[in-house]
Amino acid sequence: MLGNVDVLFAISDTGGGHRSAAVALRDALNEVSGNSVSSQIVDILRITGIPGVRDLPNLYDHLSTRWLRLYDLTFKLTNGVKVVDVISRLVYIQARRNIYKVLQETQPRLVVVTHPLVHRLVCAACRTYNLPCRVVTVVTDLVSLHAAWAYPGVDLCLVPTDEAYRLMLRRGMKPSRLKRTGFPVHPKFTSYEGSPKPARQELGLDPDRFTVLVTGGGVGSGNLAELVLEIQKQLPDKQILVVTGKNKAAYEQLQANKTSEHVHIYGFVNNMDMLMAASDVVVTKAGPGTLMEALAMRRPALVTEAVGMQERGNIDFVLNYELGAFCPTPDRVVSAVRELEDPQRYAATVQRLSDKVPRDGVYQITDHMLKQLSMVSPTQTRRKRRQMVVLRFQGWRLALYRAQKKQRIKQNETLS
Repeated sequence: MLGNVDVLFAISDTGGGHRSAAVALRDALNEVSGNSVSSQIVDILRITGIPGVRDLPNLYDHLSTRWLRLYDLTFKLTNGVKVVDVISRLVYIQARRNIYKVLQETQPRLVVVTHPLVHRLVCAACRTYNLPCRVVTVVTDLVSLHAAWAYPGVDLCLVPTDEAYRLMLRRGMKPSRLKRTGFPVHPKFTSYEGSPKPARQELGLDPDRFTVLVTGGGVGSGNLAELVLEIQKQLPDKQILVVTGKNKAAYEQLQANKTSEHVHIYGFVNNMDMLMAASDVVVTKAGPGTLMEALAMRRPALVTEAVGMQERGNIDFVLNYELGAFCPTPDRVVSAVRELEDPQRYAATVQRLSDKVPRDGVYQITDHMLKQLSMVSPTQTRRKRRQMVVLRFQGWRLALYRAQKKQRIKQNETLS
């Protein structure tokens, strides 16, 4: 059941990154405002009710693990502003009542969108039904942005990198509505200031052993099991933490083939911040969420692969700023880990992370959210709601008057 809120986070659960960004922003907003700003997270694509569109979250899991070529083909075919505009119009025509229902029930002063297929739908509903809320887009990709992210109809668009800022300008976004803020990494990642040793002790790990965290994202993408088995074979002296996410097959395979007490296998976790804090190096695919969490915690990232075309630019981001390495094979991972064991090389990488990756992205975004909220006062919102009620009532009266008039005309025709 939905209720009135100040901020509505409009997302889609296609991968875990869009919800994670919304959760990070919600928690930062609560922290900064002292829980005085109410909010709610809603999967807009799911509530459209349109077959195919409402199922995209489940479909994405298959596309990103089993049908990657089809995913890349879909990305290419739809990577144009005009194409996205047409698709969005078709979806909106069928889903406008469901979208309006959500906006009517929540009556937000601000809608924060963290998914590229959502802001056109929300803005269309605001125009159609004369809703007073403002709309802000928070881009959750780093470099290879799909054209759907560029939509000048929003009140403000916040991007995480200089590369994203330049690309959005080329795609028609106005500089006055475009800001570079950094990535919305959850405050729990950026607030940890300790060394790995205390975190390892808290997790019951060997506190003095060089530790490598390996993850394939929320769905456990890629050849995660094969990668880990090779790493533990070639680096038997290292402590290896593995997060398999929703990939139960990988979890079971790795549990059955552990060769050392220093290899720890986890499924889907809620303490990724502590696992990263306990690690010296993070091995991950190029997904922006996990990648930016690791970089914000000042952990060098060894990127194994890009799952989908939108992640390929993230590899360039790591390489161009020397924040880690691209390691498409287990041998490259092993080699990079051994290089980072050198204290000087490790310290130099961490220093570059401090220079190139802001830790306060989520707070910069929160600041912009509060400024946008101040532009729509609760009084103004209530006045707009009353206007809508009056207009609907007047519409009903007009419809009733016309029906009565039509009935009188028929009666007169019958009598004559």
